[in-house]
Amino acid sequence: MRCVVFGATGYIGGRLVPELLRAGHDVRAVARNPSRLTDIPWHDRAEIVAGDVTDAASVASAVAGQDVIYYLIHSLHRRDFVELDRHAARTVAGQARAAGVRRIVYLGGITPDGQPLSAHLASRAEVGQIMLGSGVPTIALQAAVIIGSGSASFEMLRYLTERLPAMVTPRWVNNRVQPIAIRDVLHYLTHAAVLPDTINRRFDIGGPTVLTYLDMMRRYAAVAGLPRRVIALVPVLTPWLSAQWVNLVTPVPHSIAVPLIESLVHEVVCHDRDITTHIPEPDGGPASYERAVELALAHIRHAGIPTRRSGAATPPSDPLLCDPLPSDPLPSDPAWSGGSSYEDIRERHTSADAQVLWQFIESIGGEHDWCSFLLAWSPRGWLDRLIGSAGLRRGRRDHHRLYPGETRHRWRVEHLDRPRLLRLRAEMRLPGRAWLELSAASDADGSLYRQRAIFEPHGLTGHLYWKAIAPFHHTVLSGMARAITNAAEREKRR
Repeated sequence: MRCVVFGATGYIGGRLVPELLRAGHDVRAVARNPSRLTDIPWHDRAEIVAGDVTDAASVASAVAGQDVIYYLIHSLHRRDFVELDRHAARTVAGQARAAGVRRIVYLGGITPDGQPLSAHLASRAEVGQIMLGSGVPTIALQAAVIIGSGSASFEMLRYLTERLPAMVTPRWVNNRVQPIAIRDVLHYLTHAAVLPDTINRRFDIGGPTVLTYLDMMRRYAAVAGLPRRVIALVPVLTPWLSAQWVNLVTPVPHSIAVPLIESLVHEVVCHDRDITTHIPEPDGGPASYERAVELALAHIRHAGIPTRRSGAATPPSDPLLCDPLPSDPLPSDPAWSGGSSYEDIRERHTSADAQVLWQFIESIGGEHDWCSFLLAWSPRGWLDRLIGSAGLRRGRRDHHRLYPGETRHRWRVEHLDRPRLLRLRAEMRLPGRAWLELSAASDADGSLYRQRAIFEPHGLTGHLYWKAIAPFHHTVLSGMARAITNAAEREKRR
């Protein structure tokens, strides 16, 4: 089946495309700026085209020859998002009808009955109604909070819970919500493509548990290994004031935080489970809230760096199925998503060739001086370095060769791609998790040494720790890079 995805650079769209490919569909991904998809894992397996949902000619070109339209567009970053989304929905609906498209699949939000809606929820409901009245059979799926790295609602909850051990919140944090894992949302979206043309209606989708926002924050803290959060309820914190507070504490943009917070005054719980009469539940049933959070915490934004021993499944080795898990960050996600992490990158050119440079990288923690730099990540290490003590040094079975899994100076060899990349994971006591990557690459004049320190803070203490040691980075991290490249230079001159 030929499927066209509007919103392929968005949170849902970027994760839906590989699921559709995996299901055997041909996929055309539409983006206003296709260059944003250059680094996404599936970019060479889908047809990527430029398109603007507010331009009829552009939409007509995008939907030509397609069977199914996935409409995943929301414009929360714009002040005029209500008018813009209305115009875009009417444009796509009209062109879909003219092109003879068989099916439209739309993802909106669950709307409570019998009460005025926030601008955000009202707009999503209106877009769904435009699609349902288009004359093209439409499946309008409706979800509450989607749990996964990159979801704006989840990122807001993540940052608030991790950064604030105590917080003052409005009473509507006791409102009920039915969160759903991103993998389950994609399951329903993918299967909606093949439903009979006779179905034209809304379906609520949700996880197995109804929680309050308060429950969600406290359960998040438990899964993340944070102390129980102290939360005080007050009656006077309006949605607008709450949005200012969220904007101050988290990196979620104000333009997105405001409409999302305004929607939190509503209880968003599935009205029915009719969807299961048409689409079977995911294998093993819908993911629990805790499992969805575990998966979302499995990776930070830095690709390839696992940060939780969550038991998340490893993607298959088949090249067609090599995409990240749906809960993982993607390169197209906003810079503010994917969790908190800090990086320190150092690069130094050397006239020594890459093979010589690698020898000194791999001898780290052996008989060379720069092993002491490894110790300086912890207070104990700083003390050892100041007094010149051997401190945590341990013997190693081979002074010139490392082995995956072995530990040296409380750093474990997590990944070894000889003779290109070494990744060490800190096993010392820190308020977070730390990695150190060292690599060697040939260049025209010799080689390039690259050193990347990564720190994932654990709660507020972790953020304060990184900021406290920041003044010493030049001494420790620059000193280590200088020591390794200088050693390679001396070896070359012999």
